[in-house]
Amino acid sequence: MGRGLFISFEGIDGAGKSTHVEALADRMRAAGRTVVLTREPGGTPLAEQIRSLALHQAMDPLTEALLMFAARRDHLQQVIEPALVRGDTVLCDRFTDATFAYQGGGRGFDWQTLSDLERMVQSLPASEDGLAPELRQPDLTLWFDLAPSIAAERLAGARLPDRFESQPVAFFEAVRAGYARRMEEGPSRFARVDADQAREKVWDDVCRSVQTRGWI
Repeated sequence: MGRGLFISFEGIDGAGKSTHVEALADRMRAAGRTVVLTREPGGTPLAEQIRSLALHQAMDPLTEALLMFAARRDHLQQVIEPALVRGDTVLCDRFTDATFAYQGGGRGFDWQTLSDLERMVQSLPASEDGLAPELRQPDLTLWFDLAPSIAAERLAGARLPDRFESQPVAFFEAVRAGYARRMEEGPSRFARVDADQAREKVWDDVCRSVQTRGWI
């Protein structure tokens, strides 16, 4: 089997990423790829239960971070890794960058502790030459960057907000800064998409980011 492909979609609610996850899935299926469309937190029955807790139950930042990584571990084992072994394309609506952005940036939780949890949960088995295990990371992360004030306007009245969506604009400014920090730490896998454009232009930017890597 050929090596699979892993693309994550990141950004605050209202940035439009979920719409483009679906569109890219259709585009890649048309190109002959087998696509697994999933999300975080979630993607498995257990992880979906954790998602419900995280979105609606009050908890401290450490509990919140641990739950996110627990859901991720199950998601990796049950869905993402098997799909990549099969050679499938995994499109994931949020992954670990969201934990650093929301829990690290928004909640102000310790960045190094999150890095330690990331290494614990996402380490791949060591190779035969004994080298240190690598981390499972997306091959490409599309960050839909949008000013929180604009995102709030888009979401106004759309639905009853959850624990995260009901946070003030200052929280999402810190989340945005968290995403920017992650991009600085791993620029080669990130593609920043200006989400403050017409939908057609955003879609063009998404396609260009994937096309330049030869995936469609």
